[in-house]
Amino acid sequence: MPLKSSGCLALATWCLATLYASPSYAQPAPANPTNAPALVENTLRNMPEQDLLPDPRVLQRPLNSPLPPSGVPVAPWPGLATMNIPSVNDYGNKKPHHIMTLEALSTGEGPSWLLPAEVDAQRRTDMEDPYYVPTAGSSHLVPQIMPFRERLQKKGFAFSFTYKGEAMGNINGGIRRGMDYVHELTLQMNFDLGKMAGLEGWSVHTLLMNRAGREVSHDMVGEYYVNLMEVYGLSGHVVAHLVDLYAEKQFLNNRMDITFGRMSLTHVFATSPLICSFMVTCSAPVALKLDPGFSVYPKATWGARVRFRPTRDTMIQLGAYQVSPLNGNPSGWSWGSEDTTGLMLPVELTWQPFLTRNRLPGHYVFGYAHDTSRYADALGSKPASLLAQPGMERSAPMDIFWFEGDQMIYRMGGRNQMAGGYLMAGYIHNTPHVSSISDEAYGGLSFNGLIPSRLTDRLGIMYSWYHVSDRKRLGQTYALDAGLSLGSQVRGPQTDSHVIEAYYAIDAVPGVTVQPEFEYMVRPGETSHIPDAALVGLKVIANL
Repeated sequence: MPLKSSGCLALATWCLATLYASPSYAQPAPANPTNAPALVENTLRNMPEQDLLPDPRVLQRPLNSPLPPSGVPVAPWPGLATMNIPSVNDYGNKKPHHIMTLEALSTGEGPSWLLPAEVDAQRRTDMEDPYYVPTAGSSHLVPQIMPFRERLQKKGFAFSFTYKGEAMGNINGGIRRGMDYVHELTLQMNFDLGKMAGLEGWSVHTLLMNRAGREVSHDMVGEYYVNLMEVYGLSGHVVAHLVDLYAEKQFLNNRMDITFGRMSLTHVFATSPLICSFMVTCSAPVALKLDPGFSVYPKATWGARVRFRPTRDTMIQLGAYQVSPLNGNPSGWSWGSEDTTGLMLPVELTWQPFLTRNRLPGHYVFGYAHDTSRYADALGSKPASLLAQPGMERSAPMDIFWFEGDQMIYRMGGRNQMAGGYLMAGYIHNTPHVSSISDEAYGGLSFNGLIPSRLTDRLGIMYSWYHVSDRKRLGQTYALDAGLSLGSQVRGPQTDSHVIEAYYAIDAVPGVTVQPEFEYMVRPGETSHIPDAALVGLKVIANL
């Protein structure tokens, strides 16, 4: 019996040693957690130095790059309204102004600790490569005023003025051929109250916008859920639509921040720079933008959000926002006329690993939101005789779940988080009982440097699937059976639709991005009455 036990122990020891040495598996955590840092340190110390340092070829800055050496345009980064806006406060020059992440509450890692030591770059050092919006024109059209801008920024004031124009034409399918044009003028201003008034860590952010034009989805394609052009809707034809007016306070030595005032949820929740490089998904996936409680840019409501990093590779943010109809207060200024229906309570966890010696970033976002508003049953108001059960129609609140993930798979052209190619995917689910689009899934890629001499250009391709709530489709079927009209915009019981979008963004000259677009939609209107539509267009972004 002892001989058999010894043989089994030897075999088990050999298996564990083989598994531990295999490069395809993560090293198991030691039994004594206090020995973990020493184990990692010994592993890294024994690795060749060239396996720890990034490949210098992928970090080389492109010749004649419009980006500054940091890899990031000067604050406040035009287009940043679609993601986290950092304070311009640099805390006495302790941190470069372009660093956008908070300090971690702890010095350890979270899920990244499960990765093999040779894969987890963050185990060796914190990554401060900025994750910024790549859709705005890099640099500025008028560099002559840069000294003036820099003087203002030293005194606590930073601004950007951006033009974004989109022309999109339906060339095949849809309801008719033709083209529409929309444009957006945006003035963004950041006030650093630490520099202006000695209020350390405080800043105020404002954004004014002008939009005008028509939407090709409605006019030419026959689609009313999915806007195939980004710059359209919610703001009305007003001279200056107020989007943002909120304050930010960074505290606990830059380990936590809170924002409060008027803002859009999609500034900080369920968005990313990569998503917003696409027309259809900017500034959030369509299934979220259609939810009345999810105030989508440029719709703003009263609210507050707190954000912190529990570990160096994770971030948590929680919020509470007023809920009002998406089409209410189109000017953004008539706060007293807004009809408050409830409270939106979102929470979001982000895991951000950095992989391999080339520090390839990933962003994996898990979110949930509860809207306390009571919404009408998606079944609709139908004759009682058509309902399977008495009392079948009822109002209900809405719950929203989302996952959005992206992972850089190669680095090319610089240190920042946009200097590389990404794969991306996501899924969104809304309560079917009270929603129009209950499910959305998407997947795609965002690659740069496909042309060796054009490292700052970017190719994007995305496929999206949209599913109409089964509850809504059932109500439409009941209405048709009763001889009722579904309205001029609905051609039959709706099920799902699909969109493929492709673009190539070109840094034409400093301050100007030119982006040709192609879109192909299957089943516009979410029925088979319109088989498909093919569209081509052009987006131009210019930054003063």
